[in-house]
Amino acid sequence: MLKVYWAADDSLPSGDRGLAYGDGLFETIRVSRGQAPLVMHHLERLVHDAMRLGIRLARPEIESVFASALERYGALYGDADWILKLVVTRGTGGRGYRPAAAVTPSLFLFHASLPVLPPASGVSVDFSRIPLTVNPLLAGIKSLNRLEQVMAASEIKEPIFELLMSNADGHVVEGTRTNIFLHTPNGWVTPPAKSLAVSGVMRRQVIERLHTVGEPLRESDVEMADLLGSHCQGLYLTNSVLGVVPVRNLAGHDLPAGNQLATICDPHKRPD
Repeated sequence: MLKVYWAADDSLPSGDRGLAYGDGLFETIRVSRGQAPLVMHHLERLVHDAMRLGIRLARPEIESVFASALERYGALYGDADWILKLVVTRGTGGRGYRPAAAVTPSLFLFHASLPVLPPASGVSVDFSRIPLTVNPLLAGIKSLNRLEQVMAASEIKEPIFELLMSNADGHVVEGTRTNIFLHTPNGWVTPPAKSLAVSGVMRRQVIERLHTVGEPLRESDVEMADLLGSHCQGLYLTNSVLGVVPVRNLAGHDLPAGNQLATICDPHKRPD
């Protein structure tokens, strides 16, 4: 069983391990016209990655709470798109880092209006000075431990929309809040899942769609030179709130920008 806390409850338990140690994970789900196109991917990842952390969740229970959240908050937004955030923690119990033997997980639900989306013509992006370190045991998990991304995101200044982060080997891995896809003459390239701090739900959607339509795709390390060189035919940012965002300028260098990937893959793209 879960302990469920709604946004209006104002009852965050002071001993919760998510608050004390970042002992948990979260999902940020975009709701469009009363539907969440990627919700099955979100809930599947939430349950799977919680298990990787030793937090047991029952998928039917999560689905039931999600349905209740749509009903509870949907009327506030009408036909407008909005955001539902699910935060799961191990719960309350145990002194210090070691959790108690029997701990009941907590689920916190928050809602917000959809942020202003970037222009379809593309955005300006730069490289972060903050290195990204990925523990292999935690690779891809959208855990509550996001301090590197917080520090990197604090460097973002207008007109820069996003900063790309590199690992200790100098490979460009992801943005502060996005995954990346590079279009080359030989097809699409995205950094391998094992190198990612967050393996996004939208990243999964894009990979599945590219395979479905027969577009060549490989998961491979990406260098700065790959992004700034002549073989770059387009660079795209993805996440489940923004969808697919083309990059038109990277570190002062103009890049080819189009909507090809969004046309193929973006579940939130509305007809013109």
